[in-house]
Amino acid sequence: MVAVAFFSEVDDPEDWRRALGAVLPEAEFRVAPALGDPAEIEAAMVWKPPAGFFAPMRKLKLVVNLGAGVDSLVGRDDLPPVPIARLNDPGMVQLMTSYVVFAVTRYARDIHHFERAQRRGAWEYRHPRALDRIRVGVLGLGELGGPAAQALAGMGYSVTGWSRSPKSIPGVRWEGSLDAVLAESEILVALVPLTPDTRGLIGAREFGLLPRGAKLVNACRGPVVDEAALLVALSDGTLEAATLDVFNQEPLPEGHPLWRMENVLITPHLASITVPDSAARDVAESIRRVLRGEPPLHQVDPGRGY
Repeated sequence: MVAVAFFSEVDDPEDWRRALGAVLPEAEFRVAPALGDPAEIEAAMVWKPPAGFFAPMRKLKLVVNLGAGVDSLVGRDDLPPVPIARLNDPGMVQLMTSYVVFAVTRYARDIHHFERAQRRGAWEYRHPRALDRIRVGVLGLGELGGPAAQALAGMGYSVTGWSRSPKSIPGVRWEGSLDAVLAESEILVALVPLTPDTRGLIGAREFGLLPRGAKLVNACRGPVVDEAALLVALSDGTLEAATLDVFNQEPLPEGHPLWRMENVLITPHLASITVPDSAARDVAESIRRVLRGEPPLHQVDPGRGY
């Protein structure tokens, strides 16, 4: 038997218990806080565990992150230098792609204007534009951003992607200059991991480089965007609108200015979630590999943050 600890405030532990048990029957699945003797834990499946969570796990050999971003696992003083594995989950990719396609298409087809017109009881016609005339910039072309950019390109949008290393994605033009991508993007999609390099990546200067009246979709991490600059840009017309799934503080506090903005669509950090049935096999394989002294699947470089 191998003792596996589980902690997440948003994932259903029973779904994971069932899915992991089907592919790793030797797992003894322990859900925090009922972990028994933590010194027996050899693998931990977590999403944003509290401070000190790993400290008593003296036999820990692997941490599996249950979401896309590993920022909550980097720089901790309670986590020994064990491998961290991210999930390579087709279900997560599909959900993120569907969210990005929805958000971009809502703006491309002027649905946000029709929503406001309906509230006024107004028949407000806007002539549709051909999708290949609509320029979409995708920041981050990794496990989630790459498929989302490719899906948009497959629909006919003019898509430019930015990442620190060159990427070859069908239908997507890669651009290594962030400023160049910003200057041409009337809809900007942020899908970069949160790292020291991407914290505050989009601020007042970057908003100023966008075509006036651009739209923003942030489905990665709140601190990638300077929140104060975002509020100004949404108020002065620099940005026409934004779809926001992530925030500096979550849940978004009651009374926050973003709640009152008619040009903002807020969703509660659910653009993409892990689907246990499609991810459990990789988790099981990573645990088996680490117990054999091998690297896990999809290992994260903590120094890079992804």
